[in-house]
Amino acid sequence: MRPQRAAALVLLGALGAWGGIEAWQSLKPLPPGLHVASPPYCGSDAQAAFIADVTAADAFGRAAVSQGILDAMLEVVQGAHRFIVLDYALFGADATATAPQRHGAAALTDALLERRRNDPQLQVLLITDPVNERYGATRLAELELLRAAGAEVVLADTGQLRDSNPLYSGLWRLTLAWWDRYAGPMAFAGRRLNFKADGRRVIIADDGRGGLAAVIGSATPLDSESGWSNVAVRLGGEELQALLASELAVAGFSGGRGRAQAFAPASAAAPAAAAQVAAAQVADASCGGAGAGPPGSGMRVQLLTEGAIREALLARLDATQRGDSIEVAVFHLAERSIVDSLLSAARRGASVRLILDPGTAGVEVGAAGIPNRPVAAELVARSGGAVRVRWYRTHGERFHDGLVMIESGASLWLALGSAQLTRRSLDDYDLEADVAIELLRDSALGEQALGYFDTLWSNRASLGIEYTTDFAVFADPAQSDYWLGRVMEGTGLSAF
Repeated sequence: MRPQRAAALVLLGALGAWGGIEAWQSLKPLPPGLHVASPPYCGSDAQAAFIADVTAADAFGRAAVSQGILDAMLEVVQGAHRFIVLDYALFGADATATAPQRHGAAALTDALLERRRNDPQLQVLLITDPVNERYGATRLAELELLRAAGAEVVLADTGQLRDSNPLYSGLWRLTLAWWDRYAGPMAFAGRRLNFKADGRRVIIADDGRGGLAAVIGSATPLDSESGWSNVAVRLGGEELQALLASELAVAGFSGGRGRAQAFAPASAAAPAAAAQVAAAQVADASCGGAGAGPPGSGMRVQLLTEGAIREALLARLDATQRGDSIEVAVFHLAERSIVDSLLSAARRGASVRLILDPGTAGVEVGAAGIPNRPVAAELVARSGGAVRVRWYRTHGERFHDGLVMIESGASLWLALGSAQLTRRSLDDYDLEADVAIELLRDSALGEQALGYFDTLWSNRASLGIEYTTDFAVFADPAQSDYWLGRVMEGTGLSAF
């Protein structure tokens, strides 16, 4: 056989192996416990609270900071009697060029250690992304302290997830992965470029009264991110079992050794009780006969993870009509079906307002401002200005909210959590967790969430604080950036 023919066969074989591997890795079945859409359940807004971390600056450039998410997390820790489950994308007192607003990782670690000292029977499970320990190459001090105290620390097995960056991941599996021993900067960079992540930001525990308490949001206890703007919601109720089950499933396929029975509130420890809770969720889905509308004195709650978040968002966005209002406050906006749905809603006469991060605080992959600036320019141009955009004024930190709200008549539907409006977050690639809540606009929680958005949008603050600025300040109509963002999002060659 001539050398040229042999080389061609080898090349064809390599390409075939690459294509075959990536076809499977991009489409393989999801691990158990992912893509969850729980049955809706009825709760009282007395058990819920909207929480925001807001970083801004006054007219003299002095920081104006308001934070509450970490405090809510610590309250959940203090109220637990049987177990605490945490799932955070990033964790620790990492190096930062500027002083953090709060040492959140140390505060949370100390609180967990104190609870374990006072009650050695308290079960603590912490799930986090393996990037925190450089995929096994190092040990994080905070995680080592928790391990030594008897807490179970599980690094999420992101290898079980689908490939979001198939062009690279296929080559990585055929080449670099063979020599990857989780040590050294090259091995770390090689694995990280697969762009797989545990993006969840959840703490859930028993509340000491037979139920569950949780904080679900977009914040993570990483010191370098402690000054970022984020949102979260605190919820209570035994019906949070669906979220707990999903977290235990992630721990299970990632090598966790804990028994599921140890992570159950007292009233649901028996299987029969858990079955009754599930039946009550379905039977009471109408929230006291309210039908499709919000409950008269409460709210309807649904727990969503991964691709189920996208399905719920599209269903609600596509149902909007003239007179409805859509408010979005997110760190990244790029997922094409969401972009198209927002544009269609504006063309039907719905009010669409977006608050986005301008991308001025540095980027991991790509150019500054991508994807938000070109996507915002597209929406404004294609809608004839019907889609209105304002940019959050960052000062070295990031605007990291993950919030979508839809107002229709007297009702408000909101989705809040870790998911950003990107392909990786919404198309069953990264691990994500959100909560969707339907309630009355004039309820306590509804007024908190809407008031928060309107404060940022209209700069309702004293001391000359300007939260947001006009669209024109960071508008980017350049076609080169638009198509670069489209290619990065479509192929997975991006960190967003």
